[in-house]
Amino acid sequence: MVGVTASDVRLVPPVLMMFCLLAMLGSRAVGLGPEVVAAPVSWLGVVPIALGLAMTTAGARQFARVGTNIKPYRDPTVMVTDGLYRWTRNPMYLGMVLVLVGSGLLIGTVPALVIAAAFAAVVDRRYIRYEEAAMHRRFGDAYTAYARRTRRWI
Repeated sequence: MVGVTASDVRLVPPVLMMFCLLAMLGSRAVGLGPEVVAAPVSWLGVVPIALGLAMTTAGARQFARVGTNIKPYRDPTVMVTDGLYRWTRNPMYLGMVLVLVGSGLLIGTVPALVIAAAFAAVVDRRYIRYEEAAMHRRFGDAYTAYARRTRRWI
């Protein structure tokens, strides 16, 4: 394909999240792990799913509004520090984690909840650390000051 770079073919977080959702559903379908959250309590998972979808969408829209790059492994072009980014440096990732935690609650099994936790760990180590280094290289002291006053997650 013309114009496709290595960063275009890497596993992006939304795709990884979908793989995690499929793994959660698959683990439930084959009966892995004990059920730890049963209905009707499991239906509380709808709340973090809705909040997570809203956060992820709002963060992506904010990136689009200011015209900055949304793809991991590409250099940042604009430092976003307002809106949801006042409270968390990673509202899109936090939103995806909330979607998976809510899904884990709905599914109600240990493996589903472990998959949600594993996704959070991978995002933190693989994507966020890389992006923070890129932000620091690009924006220097301005990013350092922002990172000091704004939490990585919540």
